Amino acid sequence: MPQPTYLGALVVLRTLKAFGHEALLAGGCVRDRLLGRTPKDYDIATSATPTQVAEAFPVTEAVGEAFGVMLVIHEGAAYEVATFRSDGPYRDGRHPETVQFSSPEEDAARRDFTVNGLFSDPDRDEVIDFVGGQADLQAGLLKAIGDPNARFDEDKLRVLLCVRFACQLGFDIHPDTWSAAKGYAQQMGFLAWERISVELVKTLQSKQPRRGLELLDEAGLVEALLPELLPMKGCTQPPQYHPEGDVWEHTLR
Repeated sequence: MPQPTYLGALVVLRTLKAFGHEALLAGGCVRDRLLGRTPKDYDIATSATPTQVAEAFPVTEAVGEAFGVMLVIHEGAAYEVATFRSDGPYRDGRHPETVQFSSPEEDAARRDFTVNGLFSDPDRDEVIDFVGGQADLQAGLLKAIGDPNARFDEDKLRVLLCVRFACQLGFDIHPDTWSAAKGYAQQMGFLAWERISVELVKTLQSKQPRRGLELLDEAGLVEALLPELLPMKGCTQPPQYHPEGDVWEHTLR
């Protein structure tokens, strides 16, 4: 399947507008464009319901219709289109039990980190920021939206996302956000190992893999998720060949 493109995203966005709906670029693609990075995906948030999205395009796929999420296929590439929403309780530590279609401001408030809570309207050359994400982008700071404990309670995967985004973006983690994240190491059992694996691999493929392992260790996530690594700590090596220290330090380097 072809990669989504900015021009393709504009077609999807303008088609929704032509049908009378509000439509904005959302989340990571806005963050990456503001950082001068090329987004891998383009997500669009809209006032259109899933039914209205399906009516506006010849080819769509309902991948999360209950949560207001549709895929629009344009020139072979998939664009995620999600209805503005607010979320109900997250009783399983991963997904909301209910959603309510809402406004852009409420939609931003339910997202994970401020730098991922931005919208943009390319036709107006306007960034829409309800959560202070632009200031945190400029400061190189990863900060949870609102109460960090509430954000991590809702979705435990966000703890691993916190580490991954910090290493991919080279950002510092806000002290309150990191303090909250470190309390969830023993709650990772809520998550599917496939999702855990995706985040760990992305962290190790980032520009700061050493930092990723150090953050995981500091948060107790190495012990919880990768206990096989723990024997490397204190495992000595012949100093004439490995003056750097034990196997853990050797591996980090």
